[in-house]
Amino acid sequence: MTPNSSSPGTSTGPGRRSFLASTAIATAAVAGGMPLLAACGGGSKDAKKREGATSGKEAAKLLPAHVPSTVARPDIPAKNGSAAGYTDKVDLAALVVSVPHKLGTGAPFKIMSPLWGTPPKPDCAYYKAVDAAAGTKVTWQNQDGMTYADKVGAVLASSSLPDVMVMADYHMSGKIRQAIASKFLDLGPYLAGDKVKKYPNLAAIPSDAWRMSIFGGALRGIPMPLAPANRIVPYYRKDIFDKKGWTAPTSADEFLSWAKEATSSRAKVWACGDMSWISASIFGVCPGWNIDDDGKVRFQIERPEYLESLEWTRKLFAAGVVHPDDKARSGDPIQRFTAGQILAFNSDTSHWYTLSAEQGAGKSDFRIEGMDIFGADGGNPRLWASSPASIWSMIRKDAPKEVVENALAAANFAAAPYGTKERMLVDYGVEGTHYTVKDGTPVKTARGNSELINAWPMLGAPAPYIAHPDLPEIARKQVEWQQRMGAFMKKTSTYGMNIIEPSRYANIASQHEQLQLDFVRGNKSLADVQSAISTWRSSGGDKLRDWYKELFDKNGSGN
Repeated sequence: MTPNSSSPGTSTGPGRRSFLASTAIATAAVAGGMPLLAACGGGSKDAKKREGATSGKEAAKLLPAHVPSTVARPDIPAKNGSAAGYTDKVDLAALVVSVPHKLGTGAPFKIMSPLWGTPPKPDCAYYKAVDAAAGTKVTWQNQDGMTYADKVGAVLASSSLPDVMVMADYHMSGKIRQAIASKFLDLGPYLAGDKVKKYPNLAAIPSDAWRMSIFGGALRGIPMPLAPANRIVPYYRKDIFDKKGWTAPTSADEFLSWAKEATSSRAKVWACGDMSWISASIFGVCPGWNIDDDGKVRFQIERPEYLESLEWTRKLFAAGVVHPDDKARSGDPIQRFTAGQILAFNSDTSHWYTLSAEQGAGKSDFRIEGMDIFGADGGNPRLWASSPASIWSMIRKDAPKEVVENALAAANFAAAPYGTKERMLVDYGVEGTHYTVKDGTPVKTARGNSELINAWPMLGAPAPYIAHPDLPEIARKQVEWQQRMGAFMKKTSTYGMNIIEPSRYANIASQHEQLQLDFVRGNKSLADVQSAISTWRSSGGDKLRDWYKELFDKNGSGN
C-alpha cells in the first residue's frame, strides 16, 4: 500500500538520509552552549534532575499499554529485530478503518517539521483531505530539511515554540537534549498505561519505541518506531557485478582486493564511495557506551576495533578506490552510484526501494543489491541493534489541553497501520487527485508527488513494516536482509534508554568526527587520533565513565 522502508519516515529516502547525515550538524545547533541552557531555564539544580535515564520498573510506570494491531497480517513476520514485510498486492476495496470516530475537534495548532523539496501550499488538497478525515486543523511550518538542525537550537532558545516540533536524535547533542526536558510536555497524563487506548494506533506502537521517548523522567515524545535491525546497508551494482563475473566480497581483505580490480580512473569508474558508515559494522565496533565482556564500561573510541575500522577505511582511500568527490565530500554519491561511477556505497535501507523504482522507470538494466555484512576476518559479523526510535514529535510544555488532544488525535491518525484507509490517505492522498490505480496498484500523480512530501508521516508512525506493492520483491529482499543481519545482532547496555548526559560533558567528543574524516583521508596520523582519545579521557571522558557506571548500577543494563 505504501513504499515504506521500516516506517513512513524512511520511505522517501531524503528525509531519513538527511537525519542520518551527521552528528556534527547537531553539535553546530548548540553553538554558544550556555546561552541556550540559560534560555531554557536550566539552573544547575534543575539540570541535575533532568540528567540520566529512566528504565526498568520506573520506566514501566510511564509507558503506554501495548495493544498490537491485528490489521493486515504480514506475509513475512518480523524476526531477529526486522520489520514486518508485505509482498502481496493490497486489496484497496478491503481497507479497514482504524479511527472510526474523529478524535480531533478542529482546534488549530502548528507543527514545525523538516521537509525536503518544495513545500506544498498551505491550503493544498492533500492537507485539506487529511485534516477533514482526522478532524484536525494543522498549520505546517515546514522547514528546509537540509538546514533544519541549524534552526532547532535557535527555536528552543526562544520564548516562542510551535505547538508541535519534530525532532531527531541527531539534533540532540549537548544542551539540546537538556532543553527537551524543560521545553516539552509530559504526555503521561494522556498516554500512560490504559489512557493510550483512546488512541489505538498509538497503543499499537511497540513499547521499546515508547521507552526511548522518555526524556528527563517523563514521556515527552511520540516516537517513529524503527526496526532494531534497520541499519546502514552496503549497496552494490548487481547488474555490473554479474556482467564482470564478480561476487560480493566476504571479508575486509576481499573487499579491498575487489576494489582495486574494479577501479579504473581512466574509465572514470571507482569501486566505492566513502565506506566509513559500514566499516564500523565490519569490525564490530560497539556504538557509544557499553559494559564490555570483561565487565568494564568503555566508550566507542576506546576499543581497538574502533581504530581498526578507521585504518581499513584509510586503506581504501590510500588505494585510490574511493571516488575523488567522496574524498572531497562533494556532490551526491547516490547520483554517482546510479551513473556507474561508483559500484558500492552505504546508506539507509530506504534506498533499496527508491533507487529501484527510479531506475526501473527509466527501463535501464540497473539492479541494486545489499551485501551481507561480513566480519573483518571473513567470519560472522558482530552487529549491534539500532535504536528502536530516533525521531519524535513533541508538544510544547504550555500547550492548552485542546491543542494537546488535537495533536494526539493527529498523531494517532498518522500512525495508522498498513491495511487501513487512514494509512492509504496519509501515504497516497485522494484517489483521482493524488494517485490513480493501475493493475490494482496505486500510482501517484504529478500532483501527488508534489503535495505528499514527508509532513504527516513525520508526526506519527506504526510498528515497523516494509511494503512496496509496485516492487514486492524489493520489500522481500529488504526484510530478509534485515533478518539475516539481525541473527548476529546484540543489544548494547544503553539499548532502549534515552540518556541525558550532564551538560558539563556536552562537547568533549565533538572533535572526533572531523578527526575521523581527516584520518581516513590521510590528513591526520594515527598518533593524532590516539592523542585525541587521551585528551578526551583527561578532559572529562574518565569522569563521564564513572557517571555511566553509576547509571548502570542504578538502572541496570539495556541488554
